[in-house]
Amino acid sequence: MTAPPSLGEDETEDRTLGGRVILRQPRVGYRAATDPVLLAAATPVCAGQRALDLGCGVGAAALCLMGRMPGLVVHGLEIQPRYAALARVNAALNGMTLTVHEGDLRSPPAALKALSFDHVICNPPFYAAAASTPAADQGRDKAHREDAPMAAWTDAALRRLCHRGVFTVIHRAERLPDILASLDRRAGNVTVLPLAARPGRAAKRVIVQALKGARGGFILLPPLVMHVGDAHVKDEEDFSATARAVLREGAELMLHRED
Repeated sequence: MTAPPSLGEDETEDRTLGGRVILRQPRVGYRAATDPVLLAAATPVCAGQRALDLGCGVGAAALCLMGRMPGLVVHGLEIQPRYAALARVNAALNGMTLTVHEGDLRSPPAALKALSFDHVICNPPFYAAAASTPAADQGRDKAHREDAPMAAWTDAALRRLCHRGVFTVIHRAERLPDILASLDRRAGNVTVLPLAARPGRAAKRVIVQALKGARGGFILLPPLVMHVGDAHVKDEEDFSATARAVLREGAELMLHRED
């Protein structure tokens, strides 16, 4: 196996999932935080299954998925060549096999279009194209500002899923109506997990999961509260027990259900 390249001056080497996953990331640019870890934890994978991470960035969610469940076949699709290259480096650093395709989800490479998956996951850009001031760093801006609409992300996911395959997405809570509308009766058994920063706070994030071809109803779960207390008062982590188990110990977030 070819040794990974040395760490660049414009990169950092970090660890996530309680140190289980090594991530090289741009020092300035889009940097993975907790969302990819939560997304991976909410995906009900079994050994031997196939998974696709749409917009995989540096590979954080895909590698956390494999860190939680060995024996998966995982692919990623990433439009930015620098991030795709880092995803390949990160897979090598972790001794994992991640096949990274470069391209636009609206017109994916032929090699990817020929495949189907048990799971498709994604963490789309959070902001609409005209909703915010562009970031100074082009890579960060492209990762955060929507180019393809939510309907395009859902369509790309459902096209790559096998029948009864599971689609899992993490997004801003205010985008929940767009996500539900984009499913367009092609997927059911929809489950939503709100993510609230602290007790009594409104959810800022949601994890949405649906099964392709299913016809079951809708479930809104109680929120996952990420931190204890009303405010951050100490210079240390204050994750709730459930959040800590997911982010640091590799625990699963149970959303999946059958008809």
